[in-house]
Amino acid sequence: MQTNILVTGGAGFVGRNLVARLIKGNETKTIWVIDDLSTGISPHQWPELKLEAAGREGDIHIFQAKGTPGTIKFIKSDVLPVFLGELGNIPVTISFKLPKMDYVYHLASIVGGRVKIDGDPLSVGLDLAIDSVFFLWAAKVNRPDRILYASSSAAYPISLQEADKDIALREEMIDFEKGFAAPDFTYGWSKLTGEFLSRIAHRNYGLSAAVIRPFSGYGEWQEPVYPVPAIAMRAAAKYDPLYVWGTGEQCRDFVHIEDCITCMLLAIENIKDGSAVNIGSGVATSFLELATLMGDIAGYKPKVKGKAGMPVGVAKRYCDPEYTREKLGFYPTISLREGMTRVVEVAGKRIEIGVPIPE
Repeated sequence: MQTNILVTGGAGFVGRNLVARLIKGNETKTIWVIDDLSTGISPHQWPELKLEAAGREGDIHIFQAKGTPGTIKFIKSDVLPVFLGELGNIPVTISFKLPKMDYVYHLASIVGGRVKIDGDPLSVGLDLAIDSVFFLWAAKVNRPDRILYASSSAAYPISLQEADKDIALREEMIDFEKGFAAPDFTYGWSKLTGEFLSRIAHRNYGLSAAVIRPFSGYGEWQEPVYPVPAIAMRAAAKYDPLYVWGTGEQCRDFVHIEDCITCMLLAIENIKDGSAVNIGSGVATSFLELATLMGDIAGYKPKVKGKAGMPVGVAKRYCDPEYTREKLGFYPTISLREGMTRVVEVAGKRIEIGVPIPE
């Protein structure tokens, strides 16, 4: 039986790792990837999955993963014209029609790390359009069997993430019936709205939708605009002092991308009502601690210092993982040291091939 899966934003860091997991196995699948490559990587260059070009159908580029019966169909496009074209709301000419989807993983968003969130908030606000058009398309045109919406820990109230507070963020702290406090800038507002649309899609249109709130996901081939790979490259190059942005005292809940993907797959199979689960470890680690760990992994003991004048975000963001454990039986399996060891090793390879070291 043929399974059709759509991954919007599938050429980005999370999307590539998701597709790499989905394509495994003996089941015949077609994985549709829509991405404009504004921040993603073309499929023939993916470091997480080796693909071979297998032809073209108009604007659809076809790829095969060696050793699997699955097919990847890649569409280089912003998701908005694709969905609006199928809705018939604007005169967009597209040379294809998406099939009825069994699964949709909606990851597409405006991304670029803290620099983008703080430096270009109105552009990030386009996520509101992306998500509203997506859910309208899902409800009115395609009606996929299951949807996963990728929200973010940025949806949580920033008032609960201040330096003088030590609160593990729980799913119930976002309550659409009783009200909520301000999330993290336009990115947080857009994700909060996407979560609300997920609930409406289920309640008003009968769609099965699950929502995830990942905390600080990281992995080997994450783009160096994000802090973990950037610090890792400086550590691999044995910078001393080893700088982190801000004071370095800001804390995050780091979870490896492989664990993130595992939780995503569990969520889409087990949640239907548009409700959300956290993806995190429940442990708050400061960037000073993280950089010290990376220095140790790289085999030296640098002085770790903060760097003023750089965007840092909230002071302390970590989750309470208990509800996800109860709901999905999910536990992260990759320790912080193991995960960061992998990241530092790849950081060294990046330096060898001439990737610039972020300052």
